[in-house]
Amino acid sequence: MLTADEAADLIQAIAARQDKAAFATLFRHYGPRVKAFLMRGGSDSETAQEVAQEAMIMVWRKAASFDRTRAAAATWIYTIARNKRIDHLRRTGRPPIETEDWLTVFSPEEEDADKSVLAGQTYTRVKELLGGLSADQLVVIQKAFFEDKTHTAIAEELKLPLGTVKSRIRLALGRLRDVLEKEQEE
Repeated sequence: MLTADEAADLIQAIAARQDKAAFATLFRHYGPRVKAFLMRGGSDSETAQEVAQEAMIMVWRKAASFDRTRAAAATWIYTIARNKRIDHLRRTGRPPIETEDWLTVFSPEEEDADKSVLAGQTYTRVKELLGGLSADQLVVIQKAFFEDKTHTAIAEELKLPLGTVKSRIRLALGRLRDVLEKEQEE
């Protein structure tokens, strides 16, 4: 088990001297975890494996842009993996990601690791802000974005009209967006 400092040290070793042993250690630790993270997000095993490998390759290539003062190594790696998942969905012509999907709203368009770190920090802040939502809004947000369920599936599971589910999600996302925009203005 790697500590946050050990993982950050490994990334810095990769950046400084392209340390293959450091990368192997990082890969052994994070590879399976990233794959599991992607599978929880709805990817099948084969796709999750492919995207996890792409993400870890990006960790190797972008190691020099990692800044341990701005984000933890795990946050940085999982953000890269999430962005690679979104790229994969776009490449494979899967159904378009809804504009209400907060993973796309807060993810950078480019594969720039610095932007990935910022997206990871935004992700962390959004999770903190979820505590300010009503219980009704929180449950639909959790099911939609953390359990990766469709609006229809949520409506069926909660025995609510589809319009109510969509309305709660829209209101919750609007509330989160408003708070984040106000914080950026300060």
